[in-house]
Amino acid sequence: MPDNEIEQAKPDPGAAGGSVARGGRWDAFRRSPFLAATNLVLILAVAAGLFAGSYTYTLANPTPHHIPVAAVRSHAAVPGQEQVVLDGMNKALDGSLDVGVYDSRVAAQNAVEAQRVFAILDGSGGDRVTVAVSGASGSSVAQMLSEAAEAVGQKAGVPVAITDVNPLQAGDPRGLAIFYITLAAVIIGFVGAIQLNVHARGLNPLERIAFTLAYALLGGLVIVGVVDWWLGALDLPFPESWLILSLTMFTSGMINTMFSALFGRWAMIPTWGLMVLLGNPSSGGAVSWPLLPSVLGSIGRWLPPGASVNAQHTAVYFAGHQHMFPFLVLAAWALVSIAVFWIWRGRHVGGRETSSDIPTDLHA
Repeated sequence: MPDNEIEQAKPDPGAAGGSVARGGRWDAFRRSPFLAATNLVLILAVAAGLFAGSYTYTLANPTPHHIPVAAVRSHAAVPGQEQVVLDGMNKALDGSLDVGVYDSRVAAQNAVEAQRVFAILDGSGGDRVTVAVSGASGSSVAQMLSEAAEAVGQKAGVPVAITDVNPLQAGDPRGLAIFYITLAAVIIGFVGAIQLNVHARGLNPLERIAFTLAYALLGGLVIVGVVDWWLGALDLPFPESWLILSLTMFTSGMINTMFSALFGRWAMIPTWGLMVLLGNPSSGGAVSWPLLPSVLGSIGRWLPPGASVNAQHTAVYFAGHQHMFPFLVLAAWALVSIAVFWIWRGRHVGGRETSSDIPTDLHA
């Protein structure tokens, strides 16, 4: 074989060494804390964008989609005037009004108290049409209906009287306090579970559930104390509001505990996605459900934040008309989370040996 062919056949030690060096550097990087830190940088950047996007898409420009209202058609009503206002409002709100006809103002008022409608249109005043909104049902919806009714009345030359049959409390003029206290219960609920993983890793499964319940009960009590007894922002019905907040905090904590058993150290990602990115914007607390995108308005009631807002909203503003549905939603999420955690408890970070786990010959 010619010498030049022999030279060409020889491997290049520099190239081989470079490949080995690159492989060694990659292996060293994978075993170092820098890989996890790099992953977190990317995940947190995406999470920041999704967080801002989900709240902006849902809350920044609320648009009416389906607003139930009541129209009183008693013998004293003036159908012509009432229908003019109703048609004008429906047109101004892009055809989003869902009108239910009631024979009396009392029946329509009962529908408001049951949270089936957001306003009452009544033409029985003779010379004017009364538009009675319910600020407590949703301040954003009430404002939108009031503005539309006033504009239509001026344009059509029909006198319109706007009243609020169920106003918000003085300490909560924009109706956001319930959203804020629910947000506190949700976030502290799963942050508490994370802190138990970090600072109380030795807790066994039953102990972990018990301590989650303990901080939920105490946390719910403190929220009521601060918001009602100290700040006076809301007049909360103590036993019911405490129960709702504690159940919300416990459910949120157990959801994170469940995800910890399923996904280990990455549990924060599904918890944040479910409870914060999806659950809070769709809860109806910051923007009422008729103004949310229709899909979010539907699924929000089946998630813990939405169920908590619904239960608390009814407890504060519609006493005597509480529904079981939001409590069943919260209880179902809590029970499913406990069951999944219990089944997969062997994969959960933490726990400690008990005397029954130690071989008997070591006791000697």
